[in-house]
Amino acid sequence: MHILFIADPLASFKIYKDTTFAMMREAAKRGHTINACEVSNIRWAQASGVVADTQIITLTGQADRAWYVASPLQATPLKAFDAVIMRKDPPFDSEYFYATHLLEQAEREGAKVLNSPRALRDHPEKLALMEFAHLAAPTLVTRDIARIKAFHAEHQDVILKPLDGMGGVGIFRVRDDALNLGAIAETLTADGTQTIMAQRYLPAIKDGDKRVLLIGGKPVPYALARIPQGGEVRGNLAAGGKGVAQKLSDSDLKIATELGETLAGRGLLLVGLDVIGDKLTEINVTSPTCFQEIFDQTGCDVAAMFVAAVEAATESSRG
Repeated sequence: MHILFIADPLASFKIYKDTTFAMMREAAKRGHTINACEVSNIRWAQASGVVADTQIITLTGQADRAWYVASPLQATPLKAFDAVIMRKDPPFDSEYFYATHLLEQAEREGAKVLNSPRALRDHPEKLALMEFAHLAAPTLVTRDIARIKAFHAEHQDVILKPLDGMGGVGIFRVRDDALNLGAIAETLTADGTQTIMAQRYLPAIKDGDKRVLLIGGKPVPYALARIPQGGEVRGNLAAGGKGVAQKLSDSDLKIATELGETLAGRGLLLVGLDVIGDKLTEINVTSPTCFQEIFDQTGCDVAAMFVAAVEAATESSRG
């Protein structure tokens, strides 16, 4: 197969932990041709349809920035690839939104895009939680500062976070003393002009913010518990959290099983559920990670599971 990865700049990859790199390595190992581009390389014209300037990527096996060799850029219709894998990291901003429309047009022209562009739009990573509220901790989505303060007054210990962040950026905990609540709410909402999320603080975070992966609707048997370090409230690996792989608990499996078939049926081949204790906190669909950490600690080859699912999805679309 010829697989196109739409990703962030390749030079920015930290290949010792990068999930997109793990996908590429596994695909190359299986004999597939790896292609890459950035969102900025994609365009549409009436005469040509959706085209991207893409490069064929050859993996070198080196561990530094010379981990790949790239061919010259070549304009290629997206429908010419057997699979197009969207791996651009958040934020889900206007440019990401426009990219999903370009990719959806590519689907109309015959491209196989994973995850589905429409599903990416329909499942913003924090707001997708609203559909499955019965699995979540008490949560509020608003830009109204007075309502944020009232939510805090009710629950006493809360987490406030922006809707478009990743890696733990912009996450604040406000305890029962309400210290700086007003300033934090004003800053995150830009004085009431931007919507944010508030959630009741879950003490189980001390045991980790678990990333539970779904591939083709089926749960990967291991989660990565991202455990806060050094007084941090955030378990995100990018914020210094420690990743500990562990078998899915009964509650993890229950959540994963309940959501798996539904999300897969909407075109979400790969999903990363964030679970604290027995509560669902986020549904990540843009570029779920943790493949390499789970493999390194358990031997569970998540990348192989994913590429096999891509092969199956591509084969079924041909059939």
